[in-house]
Amino acid sequence: MLFDFATLDANNRYKLLVSTIVPRPIAWVVTLDPEGRRNAAPYSFFNAFSGDPPVVCIGIGGRGTGDIKDTGNNIRTSGEFVVNLVAAENAEQMNITAIEFGREVDELTEAGLTTLPSVKVKPPRIKESPVALECERFTTLEIGHERALVLGRVLAMHIRDDAVLDAQKCYIDTPKLDLIGRMHGRGWYARTSDRFEMPRINETDWTRRGG
Repeated sequence: MLFDFATLDANNRYKLLVSTIVPRPIAWVVTLDPEGRRNAAPYSFFNAFSGDPPVVCIGIGGRGTGDIKDTGNNIRTSGEFVVNLVAAENAEQMNITAIEFGREVDELTEAGLTTLPSVKVKPPRIKESPVALECERFTTLEIGHERALVLGRVLAMHIRDDAVLDAQKCYIDTPKLDLIGRMHGRGWYARTSDRFEMPRINETDWTRRGG
């Protein structure tokens, strides 16, 4: 079935994208506004895009023309943010922070979350999250009146102690993080507990197998 995006409205294009590009990791972003008020919100248009320099990207949409939500505006102003990853045990609290509260509401308080100070940036990190990435804005790409891609350079990362296998070699027990991903529709998510291993094939082995 062909879907020609030139003939579809924005809502239907969005439905096709989020129904098929799954699962998507969730960036649970904490920022500070110019008055120092905290803001937290989850975004599933998110991933890592470079290791050197270490860069992550978040797609942020707005509530109205010229707006890219509190998160986007705060990052524009301060140039700093923290990406916290979401474990299964954090799912309900993450969902609370997705409520479109007014700018005066602290989502972290509403969700019963606690924070810890960051090392490289001013916004705090979420204590309950197993992984936190302290970031500074690398660049912001405006892709519409109320859409932007925020690229952030990762300055530091915090990983829960019991998930670190070897700190010197940077070996992490990824399954122990028990992270979740965004799926289709308004309320569907996926756990990362269902996995399979498939080692990469080098050319010599492929030739030997008669490939």
